[in-house]
Amino acid sequence: MKHYKVIGIMSGTSMDGVDLAYVEFTEDNGKWSYILKHADTVEYEEMWRVRLSKLNRQEGTIIAKTNVFYGKYLGHLVADFVDKYHINPDFVSSHGHTLYHAPQEGFTLQIGDGATITGNCGLPVINDFRQGDVALGGQGAPLVPVGDKLLFSEYQYCLNLGGIANISGEQNGKTIAYDVCPCNIAFNRIARNKGLLYDTGGEIAASGQVSEDLLNVLNRVDYYKNPGPKSLGREWINNDFWHLTKDFSLSHEDKMCTLVEHVAIQISKSLYEMVDGEEEKLASQKVLVTGGGAFNHYLIDRIKAQTSAQIIIPDEQTINYKEALIFAFLGVLRYRNENNILSSVTGAVSDSCGGAMWGKFGVI
Repeated sequence: MKHYKVIGIMSGTSMDGVDLAYVEFTEDNGKWSYILKHADTVEYEEMWRVRLSKLNRQEGTIIAKTNVFYGKYLGHLVADFVDKYHINPDFVSSHGHTLYHAPQEGFTLQIGDGATITGNCGLPVINDFRQGDVALGGQGAPLVPVGDKLLFSEYQYCLNLGGIANISGEQNGKTIAYDVCPCNIAFNRIARNKGLLYDTGGEIAASGQVSEDLLNVLNRVDYYKNPGPKSLGREWINNDFWHLTKDFSLSHEDKMCTLVEHVAIQISKSLYEMVDGEEEKLASQKVLVTGGGAFNHYLIDRIKAQTSAQIIIPDEQTINYKEALIFAFLGVLRYRNENNILSSVTGAVSDSCGGAMWGKFGVI
């Protein structure tokens, strides 16, 4: 029996802030279990939110500097987290913040320099999980399915409603996963037009009406015609998706309502395809829903209205920190030199063991 104590760090595309999760993992004869001991979200100050949102349009020197500055910021967050809870983790596993994601061009970049993180928190660090898979011809995403498979096997499918909605599960005996469609990243942009950070409980959407014209335009987006493996990034949303909504002459409420309906439809289509169109089978499938969108009651109601699958909303801690928890787990698999990226979901030529290691790792 082996035990590992890890801090997982996650910053998503919705740019709400940084999630930190301290997790204790146990492996016993190939079976994994976990206890999520402590977790916090540190909201971004406006400076970081603005800088990160504009960084992909900056020159290389600014990007390189921010990579280090952001690593220093993460290192200080970890140090404060350790002091707050009086914990002694084995190491830190950091997703970083995705700046570029262009696997079709052979690269992806998550800033938050690993050497700088370890230099500012005093703990070994594992980061940069995606580039190795991209080098093998994969999408570099999604990465959480191995955690879904080994830690949440009581559910047939795991649906994350973050900045981008993504899904993972088994189809014909093979693990598959992909990004479904934009989610909170689009909702939050409309909310900010009303002076809000996000649509609390889906109240804005619930007060609007669906525009069939806009809905039809969104549902015809080419991405939805592509088979998996496939993934989305902020660049695609900025260049290929957002203008479709932005340019429509509708109230904020009607745009939000239509976007929610669009997301619910795309998720229901994905679930239907996962069971090869067997509606009777779909009704027996349990779908674990996490991410900030799980708190959007109107979105959840619309997903339930569009699919017969069993939509399961877990406890608040799991909703908020499942991705940070799984990135901690990816670090454990990397430490053990075991595959933590599945080619069946990324499209790479083979499974792989991703992650760069910084600092001195002892024997655990």
